[in-house]
Amino acid sequence: MIIVDKALERRELDGNPIRVGMVGAGYMGQGMAAVIERNLTGMRLVAVANRTLDNAERAFADAGVDDCTTVDDQAAMDGLVERGGRAVTSDPLLLCRTPGIEAIIECTGEVEFGARVVTEAIAGGKHVMLMNAELDATAGPILKVLADRAGVVLTNADGDEPSVAMNMFRFVQTIGYRPVLAGNVKGFLDHHRNPDTQKGFADAHGQRPFMVTSFADGTKLSLEAAVLANATGFKVRRRGMEGPKLPHVRDLLERYDPKELLDQGLVEYVLGAEPGSGAFVVGYNDDPMLMPYMAYFKLGDGPLYMFYRPFHLTHLEAPLSVARAVLFGDATIAPMGGPVCEVATMAKLDLEAGEELDGIGGYTCYGLIDNVEDAHRDDVLPIGLAAGARLTRPVAKDQPITNADVELPPGRLIDELRAQQADRFGRG
Repeated sequence: MIIVDKALERRELDGNPIRVGMVGAGYMGQGMAAVIERNLTGMRLVAVANRTLDNAERAFADAGVDDCTTVDDQAAMDGLVERGGRAVTSDPLLLCRTPGIEAIIECTGEVEFGARVVTEAIAGGKHVMLMNAELDATAGPILKVLADRAGVVLTNADGDEPSVAMNMFRFVQTIGYRPVLAGNVKGFLDHHRNPDTQKGFADAHGQRPFMVTSFADGTKLSLEAAVLANATGFKVRRRGMEGPKLPHVRDLLERYDPKELLDQGLVEYVLGAEPGSGAFVVGYNDDPMLMPYMAYFKLGDGPLYMFYRPFHLTHLEAPLSVARAVLFGDATIAPMGGPVCEVATMAKLDLEAGEELDGIGGYTCYGLIDNVEDAHRDDVLPIGLAAGARLTRPVAKDQPITNADVELPPGRLIDELRAQQADRFGRG
């Protein structure tokens, strides 16, 4: 990451900044627009697509750009970007097809919509940076296959906990320690929170109640853990992880036998632990020559060592993933192969036959990470497919909703991608 700054400076000096298109101008999108335009050298936001044009225009305006132009056809978009202009549009596919755009930032948090944008961007030869763990956890492995075939990079966003952990994973591995446990620090969790209970917080911070609910009910935690699992090959001890409540993240070391972790690396989270935020990686090394040095540096007697970062700065760090992809062909975090974990759909309350699931962050269901073999054995419905699914029979509160329990909406791309993913990698 440290060399990215010099490479961006070179792009700026050459008069050739990275030209980026962004899809989604919500809370994080607006923050990223401001960071790219106000803080970064060597990168330029040239187009923003959003369903509501006012929000796209606001993203540019708040970033200090007041000369954006509304476009609604491909020729106009291509010409404007080529001339160095800035565009706003309600059609994200225009960005995906514009030759002058090198990378697409997808930050809607929507699964079906995001799938259409990402597949089109890959087909258009764009690097893709996802701020969309919902899509990544659902279809990331097959999207990575498509990106590899097209010769572009698919990556999740630096600054989100999975990427913060993955950066440490690579660091720990590079210095000769074996990563065996990774995850993040969670402050609060209640699986039964809903958009009504979270509306006040969402309104106070300019966010959507459904998005905030996915944080509070643990669905986003499981989605992000699945992204990390699919990138590392790590599994979970049980559905939903264990999430011990501990005074400090370092105390997690006392809960594991090193042999267990050497047999199978795990993703996990700690609840309410200091430092209160951020991500961690546990590394293993039993080299008698090196262990006294780790004790000297106050990392303990080993052979397990805790590496952690007490913060994650999503909108500030995410553009660095774009730079790594464009300048070095490096994915901050991406699936290493087939799915390792899935996120199962669980009933948030007693549900009756005929009810329609409202998906991630809603009133009807929440998500729990599970090992892919167990998820497929139990035929659980992935939470990324839940929105719009209609129950064919009742499901009790806190019970898994299976594929056999629902009828899916017709004509969805995400279901096609899941079928391709199953054909490519099997069902666990």
